[in-house]
Amino acid sequence: MQRSLRVNANVIYLMGFFHSFVLIVPIFVPLVQAHGLSMTQILQTQALYALTIACCEVPSGYIADIWGRRRVIIIGSGINGCGFLWLIFADGFGDFLIYEVLLGIGVSLISGADLALLYDSQKQLEGTEEAGPGASKALSRLISIEAAASGLAGIGAALLLLIGDMQVLIAAQAFCGFIPLILGFLLMESPRPTLTQSHSANTAAILEMLLRGKPVVLWTAFAIATFGLLAMYAFWVYQKYWEMQGIPIEHFGYIWALFALTVSVGARYASYIESKLGWRRLLIITAILPLIGLMGMAYAGGWVGVMFGFSIQLSRGMSLTLFYDALNRRIPGDFRATVNSLVSLAVRSLFIVTGPLLGWSLDTQGIRVTLLGLVIVFAPILLAVIMGLGVRIRRESGGLSLTSATSA
Repeated sequence: MQRSLRVNANVIYLMGFFHSFVLIVPIFVPLVQAHGLSMTQILQTQALYALTIACCEVPSGYIADIWGRRRVIIIGSGINGCGFLWLIFADGFGDFLIYEVLLGIGVSLISGADLALLYDSQKQLEGTEEAGPGASKALSRLISIEAAASGLAGIGAALLLLIGDMQVLIAAQAFCGFIPLILGFLLMESPRPTLTQSHSANTAAILEMLLRGKPVVLWTAFAIATFGLLAMYAFWVYQKYWEMQGIPIEHFGYIWALFALTVSVGARYASYIESKLGWRRLLIITAILPLIGLMGMAYAGGWVGVMFGFSIQLSRGMSLTLFYDALNRRIPGDFRATVNSLVSLAVRSLFIVTGPLLGWSLDTQGIRVTLLGLVIVFAPILLAVIMGLGVRIRRESGGLSLTSATSA
């Protein structure tokens, strides 16, 4: 049993690597534009992707909690692979809508279930009721691996474009897309508390925990949603921004690799930085960095503007580790996947409405106005989130650490 649970962690790391090793990501905007789509249409496809996840996210998390995380991860990985295979034949707005629906279903099944299985496996290995230090390190390692995989995908995309065209890139992605499905069969379902209540009873228990029992959990979820939404906007702005700055598409992969490395470094050392600076300073830094990045991109041009994007990526890496670790430490294992799915649902739901507006702004208002608009919108929201979270952390048994496992 112990050996199998250790294998779980390694398999999840490998699956995380290949789920993030998406060769088409660094050049996705030029790829779709080559098929005649505008930025408005591109963001509309992403809104459908978000809508698909919104419809499937919570049910998939609940199914993972009652049916088993391993089964759900395998099914989701298979659907993901089919999505990348479909991309080979995509040639128009409708085809890309189908692609996004397939990926949305696959991601919704995997999202939350992988983190829940990783935490449950680590708890069994440590023989504790709550996730210990090993779970925090496992999460940090997973995020770092995923970021590193994204970076390597950037380099791979650049090299493939040197020897072939975008169709070669898509074919390579279709092959890599089925590797997580094969790896999924190596997973072992971790023993965990069984859901004995009805769906409505467990929903009530989750709401009770969020609204009354553990306020830090609710505000941590707010933080994940806010930082996650900002990261999604930045992702869709980056490639258009690089294009407007005259950066050759062959360089997109290398820039993306460095951006992913920055996320990996931020994730890897977030807990260390918290231990040195304290959670208050780290929260402030994490909130200020993306605003600096957006402002710098708006007012600087060329490669200097591209460099400002690194501050957004650094914040992304730190916030991923800190907030997801803080969240998963404070929620019971029997509906951990459900809560993770709810958080992801919040981000996707917001993007459904606002994503097409971002595309419209890029098409009609230009890159600078769009970037400054994001600063104006997110500055007060980030301030409110970190202040609210800070107050709840201080009230939680002395507020020694954002990633402490104490309860309110």
